Amino acid sequence: MPTSAPPKNRFERRRAETRQALVRAARQILAETGDTSASIQAIAERADVGFGSFYNHFESKTELFDAAVTDALEEFGQAIDERVEGIEDPAELVAAGFRLTARMADSHPELMRILRDRGLAHIHAQSGLSPRALRDLETGIATGRFTCTNPTIALSALGGTLLSLVGLRLARPDLDGDEAASDLAEMALRMLGVPAEDAREVTRRALPGLT
Repeated sequence: MPTSAPPKNRFERRRAETRQALVRAARQILAETGDTSASIQAIAERADVGFGSFYNHFESKTELFDAAVTDALEEFGQAIDERVEGIEDPAELVAAGFRLTARMADSHPELMRILRDRGLAHIHAQSGLSPRALRDLETGIATGRFTCTNPTIALSALGGTLLSLVGLRLARPDLDGDEAASDLAEMALRMLGVPAEDAREVTRRALPGLT
């Protein structure tokens, strides 16, 4: 459960399981239709919990759907983190984020649909991939790897570019996702100030932990 600490006892476990079932149901709705007008009764039935349980965890559907987006984005950020562990070059971290995201369109389609539809409003969120990307940008600027000077503005540019990649992968599954992601990552690195030849080499390095 990406957004919660492990429960300590049976009551807390059951409560956490109910909450996560509601969040999971909301995530499914967001990924399938994006229609947040579903009734609380319909959400509870999909989650296989009692109607009254909803108000033990959320004050409104808006709060639930916000929690569902946060949950999905944090899972996304953790998935990328696990796969780039050990990489120290900020440019390679940025490139790997693009390339892994493109692959997740196939392995994590629900996450990618939520990211495509809801990600723009969360580019500067305090959870998910955003704080991780901001950290890497700040490191790249501090070490001279990137020549841009404002990490927040750079995050806006990278976030918008990444979302466009997600949209492209979902709209055009016939395209070579790896090639498209590498090309777009190369452009992003050049935008950050990485020399052209260097940017191309970095975006063609092997991705660790993937076949």
